[in-house]
Amino acid sequence: MAGAQTVAWITGASSGIGAALARAWAAQGTHLVLSGRNHDALTAVADDLAAKGVETLVLPFEVTDHAALLAAAQTAWDWAATRSGGIDVLVNNAGISQRSLAVDTDYAVYERIVAVDLMAPIALTQALLPRMVARGAGRIVMMASVAGKVGVPMRTAYCAAKFGLVGYADALRSEIAAAGLSVHVVAPGSVRTNVSRNALTADGTPRATSDRAIENGLDPDVVAQDIVARVAAGEREIIIAEGLERDIAELRRTPDALFDKIAVLAQGYAERMAREA
Repeated sequence: MAGAQTVAWITGASSGIGAALARAWAAQGTHLVLSGRNHDALTAVADDLAAKGVETLVLPFEVTDHAALLAAAQTAWDWAATRSGGIDVLVNNAGISQRSLAVDTDYAVYERIVAVDLMAPIALTQALLPRMVARGAGRIVMMASVAGKVGVPMRTAYCAAKFGLVGYADALRSEIAAAGLSVHVVAPGSVRTNVSRNALTADGTPRATSDRAIENGLDPDVVAQDIVARVAAGEREIIIAEGLERDIAELRRTPDALFDKIAVLAQGYAERMAREA
């Protein structure tokens, strides 16, 4: 669902994959709600898109501030409703990674990463879900990771959060498929962004340096164009990686036939539970 008269809301839109996704959807004429914590960086992205004739709403907020999140959800929906009838694509992209061994890592790091990478996207999705279901249309995109399919070292908190996000997305997809909504899980490998520099270390401070794998990773604009095309094509699990990262993620790919079967089971199960209530 993209093109003129549609609205996509992207969190974590100030840089990296989020900003690249904004450019990719904008190229198709999509109106954009851009969210993140850095107002100036979001405005820079919006100004670049405005120069190309794209209408945007800059909507900064802290994703772990639940009251601010709910207020942002109302503002974004009201803005989108006057343009396309509501949010057509919700992209839960905001996140933070980790670079530390579990044995050394403060528990507070786990709390922070799970709050940002798991609970915040669940909260934002839940805030919009009744409206999207009532409207009977929309796409929900969860930016997970190869590390959300396969546990990798020095990312125990990150993997826990991303595995949880994939589980929530898969279960949600089975529940709302009949309502006309789709859920897409995106699992990128190494992409040239600031993810490693911003990753939390054992005591919760940012790492401030990048990884060789990240520096040699995929171009975010190429990744974004791939994501936009595959979301439009209806792919439910989108793995974007190269080499070993691609190979290990593909080994854990969920077959489409299983998604179909779970969706049928979910509908029957929900109906039976409603009758028994």
